[in-house]
Amino acid sequence: METTTGHVRINLQTIEKELAPFGTKLLPVTKTFGVELIQEAYNYGYRAFGENKVQELLSKFEALPKDIDWHLIGHLQTNKVKYVAPFIGVIESVDSEKLLAEIDRQAAKNQRLIQCLLQVYIATEESKFGWSPDELKEWLLGGNLSNYPNIKIEGLMGMASFSEDKDLVRNEFHSLKKLFDELKSGGVVGENTNYGLEMKTLSMGMSGDYRIACEEGSTLVRMGTAIFGKR
Repeated sequence: METTTGHVRINLQTIEKELAPFGTKLLPVTKTFGVELIQEAYNYGYRAFGENKVQELLSKFEALPKDIDWHLIGHLQTNKVKYVAPFIGVIESVDSEKLLAEIDRQAAKNQRLIQCLLQVYIATEESKFGWSPDELKEWLLGGNLSNYPNIKIEGLMGMASFSEDKDLVRNEFHSLKKLFDELKSGGVVGENTNYGLEMKTLSMGMSGDYRIACEEGSTLVRMGTAIFGKR
């Protein structure tokens, strides 16, 4: 990827060409990158960006145009939900019912319906967060989503193992796509959409493994270094 002046636009164009055959959307991830680089992507036409940490997100929210649809993609502590609830576009990293309940509470306070993705644990690394597939299906079958009317679940998010083993990464993405399709078909929660479950987005794949993710059916890839350069 390019790293010279104007590299953001060039890298975005290159990645878009790669993603086009799969119909996969790109979410530029802004973690540790400065406002100037993000503004370059904004000027090119991007209006959705992903950020990992709440504090960094708040400062960028204040500094950048207010029509940006911010996605929180990093692990979110319940005591920090209140800071992002007034403006956040999508919380992709909903990894527990405890967090879901707090998002719902803060959404109600702000008179908002907050879009969320449920983070599923698919990796072999203990450092990753998320629901196990079986745990999630059991939880959904119990009709628990109906307890959270201020949340709209629009899909799933997952992170594969940080590994050079491409077969391992592919299998992990494949398992998440299988769960996504099962939920989308109504095989777990039935046809009743009142549960607040709408499978539109499968967010999987980052700068190091996005090609495999696209091949396995990702609808949204989260990429930072491939766009903005080394951190």
